[in-house]
Amino acid sequence: MQYPDSVCGRSRFYLVGVALLVLALAGCEKIELERAEGTKLNWDNLRGQWVLVNYWAEWCKPCLEEIPELNELDKAPDITVLGVNFDGVRGDALVELGERMGIEFTMLADDPGPGFGWKLPVALPATFLVNPGGDLVETRFGPQTEEDLRAVIGG
Repeated sequence: MQYPDSVCGRSRFYLVGVALLVLALAGCEKIELERAEGTKLNWDNLRGQWVLVNYWAEWCKPCLEEIPELNELDKAPDITVLGVNFDGVRGDALVELGERMGIEFTMLADDPGPGFGWKLPVALPATFLVNPGGDLVETRFGPQTEEDLRAVIGG
């Protein structure tokens, strides 16, 4: 059966509209990360700044060495440091461990890496550098200094 052009035009218009709506809704999916103390952090709120996702462990001596450097970087208005405990410590135990280790930057309750398609680091400490547009640009292993990281991010 052949439909008049006006019906086909409306059908195509309808299908295009539905497709655009589906795409728009798919882009609205918010990525929320849970902080160690349980509050949520909206990943989209970090757009426009560098995000350093640092994997650390209590038993990792180089991790301890770089904590003061990361604390300083986190104070910059254009940089956010997020810490991920490699051993999966959570809740109050994670908050207490962070306090004992002198961590002042935000600690996450869970590893955000799988949600972004990142592989678990093979060595510690590991720092994933995400640019202001939200793209992973580099992964660094070993203790980092503020100077080293600023050289990468250009500031």
